[in-house]
Amino acid sequence: MAYNEKLAERIRQALAHLPGVEEKKMFGSLAFMVNGKMCLAAGPGRMMCRIDPGIHEEALKKKGSQTVIMKGRAYKGFIYVDNECLKTRAAFDYWVKLALGFNGQARASVKK
Repeated sequence: MAYNEKLAERIRQALAHLPGVEEKKMFGSLAFMVNGKMCLAAGPGRMMCRIDPGIHEEALKKKGSQTVIMKGRAYKGFIYVDNECLKTRAAFDYWVKLALGFNGQARASVKK
């Protein structure tokens, strides 16, 4: 299933004020790279947010959020948020702000 284009456009608009944002298709989603690091992604029916692992458990208390699990491994600091829980501007902005707030501390993946 392809990523949600409406969600991708909302993310584009939220990041428009930042220089050098890159978009990359990966894992069936459209990832948004900020400062060369994955920050947000528009997927099918949900958004992925890379947040501070130190607040991961607290963030999971928000409705519609769950830990990203790939190949049986849970990724602390990576959270999926259901589209249904992103309908309001305040809810959407909350997750974008968390992801951008952590981006400056996040480490970029090693380029092969």
